[in-house]
Amino acid sequence: TVQGDPSVLNRPCVAIVGSRNASAAGLKLTALLARELGEAGFVVVSGLARGIDTAAHGASLESGTVAVLAGGLDEVYPPQNLPLLERLCERGAAVSEMPIGWAPRGRDFPRRNRLVSGLALGTVVVEAARKSGSLITARFANEQGRQVFAVPGSPLDPRAEGGNHLIREG
Repeated sequence: TVQGDPSVLNRPCVAIVGSRNASAAGLKLTALLARELGEAGFVVVSGLARGIDTAAHGASLESGTVAVLAGGLDEVYPPQNLPLLERLCERGAAVSEMPIGWAPRGRDFPRRNRLVSGLALGTVVVEAARKSGSLITARFANEQGRQVFAVPGSPLDPRAEGGNHLIREG
């Protein structure tokens, strides 16, 4: 199901994913990257989660962004992102494979991640712990033949372990 402007899905997309508990630097870098991708003609795709996803959507409102929801389009999680979702649907879209009325459960988020990566030419991991949904998205992207990019971070910051691991693994 799609809400908003479905034509945005016909443009080239790049996914930006990362930590819900993002650092200030990670949020700033995400906003810069999302704005520049939008200016270059790309639509930013993410999962509407707290942290990196919220920053990516917020910075790409003008150029177009796509939120992939884990629940039905009427079951926004987290609920505090409902105003952001309403704003992004003005020039972008919200997508869900779940029926209206479906409240997202824990196992729905990894399923959602395959759609985030599948809609995009590539996936950028900004911050990710060693075991995180962002790395699940990166794995899906790789399996789907998409490009995977990772932003390096401090070896002392657990939010950077996953991205640094992706870089080490090539």
